[in-house]
Amino acid sequence: METESVEEILEATRHALCEHGYADLTVQRIADESSMTSAAIHYHFDTKTELLNAFLDYFTDEFERQLACEDDDPRKRLETFLSVVFEPAENGDDDFAIALMELKTQAPYQDTYRERFVAVDERMRAAVAEAVRDGIEAGHFEPVDPDAVARFVVTTINGGHVREVALGERLAETRRIIESYLEARLGWAPEVST
Repeated sequence: METESVEEILEATRHALCEHGYADLTVQRIADESSMTSAAIHYHFDTKTELLNAFLDYFTDEFERQLACEDDDPRKRLETFLSVVFEPAENGDDDFAIALMELKTQAPYQDTYRERFVAVDERMRAAVAEAVRDGIEAGHFEPVDPDAVARFVVTTINGGHVREVALGERLAETRRIIESYLEARLGWAPEVST
């Protein structure tokens, strides 16, 4: 029961953050998005900052779970990575990108937020670099600097999310750019493409 309550609060936080933004986010607005009272939310989280830290932990854990790919084929791992990053937006889950952008704007002022975003960025780059490195060793990819490829891919993803939220540009365009880059640099293109 406790876990279900916390998950409901975290999902309500996501919706309230998307609807009201960081500046206008209150525990009452989060409660309005759930079946809980603000007192019930305060039972689980003393402050809004504590709640938002839990929200980022929830996001990070979910992302890690989705990103985990045990496939031995580095091409499949790279495809899984691209699917995890791009499919939520392709399936109309645009509000999550807005919620994350709201929190990213606070990262310069909140060390705990920054630490979580740095950890996600490092995890993304490691996943790409490892798949590229393994793909080179297996003879699937052209020899390149795996870390440089990973940095380009993750930087482009981050820029694509900014363009999606701020400019309304579809992430499909960012995915197309990344796939073209991977084909040019690695000599490989994902089988599943937009």
